[in-house]
This record gives sequence, structure tokens and C-alpha cells, in this order.
Amino acid sequence: MSDRRTTWIQHNRVRLALHELQSGTGRPLLLLHGLGEATPELVPAGLRWPGPVLGLDFTGHGESTVPTGGGYTAEILVADADAVLARVGSVTLVGRGLGAYIGLLVTGARPELVRGLAITDGAGLVGGGTEPGSPSIVYPEPGRTGSPDPYALVELSRDPRPESYVQNFMDFILDGSELEEPVNIDTSLRPPWIETLLGGPGVSRDPLAVALDRFAAIP
Repeated sequence: MSDRRTTWIQHNRVRLALHELQSGTGRPLLLLHGLGEATPELVPAGLRWPGPVLGLDFTGHGESTVPTGGGYTAEILVADADAVLARVGSVTLVGRGLGAYIGLLVTGARPELVRGLAITDGAGLVGGGTEPGSPSIVYPEPGRTGSPDPYALVELSRDPRPESYVQNFMDFILDGSELEEPVNIDTSLRPPWIETLLGGPGVSRDPLAVALDRFAAIP
């Protein structure tokens, strides 16, 4: 049975749901879910962390606001996560699927606040490829409303992830982080943006549990 507690963060016109899955002291572990998913009711099995474990429902997902008319981009979700960092301060991130990509961008934008990013498999990991697609009008499945927002499912599954864009954010991480290996990748899927990271410095390939033990030991 879940006894998680929820804090609401107002971010412009969106009310974000930040769930506490495990209480404690010290640096929180922040979970970023995959496309079309939401924060789990309980700490995922096998995930060990000595302090608080938090989970953010992105805009259009879970208990967070579902806006009208779509218009989703990865950068909107980055701003969601940044609003959480502004509230709680330094964190370690576990990103699943789409949340892994968002986690990379957040870590690049706030390397001084993210003490380790663990990238894992999940929905939306691949994205829409390395180049923008042809412009088109998005029409979600007729009659489908609620959470997850159907516009989010369509638009965020198409987001382009050019290698140069990903590399820029990895460079920001390497420039701003004090950690020798601030990013850990434990995925079976290897889309081009993941391959870009694996080919450079600052990235470890440990199992998730090993990476979290290492990140937890960092002051």
C-alpha cells in the first residue's frame, strides 16, 4: 500500500505533482518517468537509496496539469524538472526512457545541482531520430483525453535528438560537474544520442544499483 506524500509546485500555469516515495535526510534521489508514464506508487524494486526518494510527474502526465492543445517539447519538461531543483536543491537523478533524455538536459543546465545522472531503459528513450521531421499537424486519437495527455504521447515521441545538441549538453556537464563520471548508462537500447554519450568521457556503464551506490557516497 502506498503512503506517498505529494507536494504541489506551481510552474507558470502548470501545477506539478512532486511525490515523496521514501522519507529520509540527505540528498534526494529524483525519479523522472518515461513517456506516457507517471511516478510509481512505491520505490521501484531493487532501487536502493539512503535518503529521500522523490518522483516528478511531468506536465501532461500523472497528477500534474494537462494543458489544452498540446505544444510539448523536451525543453518544457526540462523546465518542469528545473522547477523541482529550485525547490529542493541538489539531487541525484534516475531517468527512465524520456526521463533519461530530460535528465541529461537538466544535468547539462544545472551541473552544480545534479550529483549524478543514471540513464535507464523506458518508454520514449529513442525519440524521433536525429533530424527534424516534416512539419505536420498533430491529431491525437479522437475522444481520448486526460492523463497522459494524448498530445504529449504524439509530440514527445517525435522530438529530434541531434548528436550535436546532445554533445553540447554533455560538454556543459563535463565543464560544470565536479564528478569524474557524472553520467551512468545502463540501457539495452542504444539510440544515436546514447551512442554519442558512450563514445566520450564522463560516462560509466555500471548496473543501476552500482551507480547509485557510487552516487550516494558523493558528498
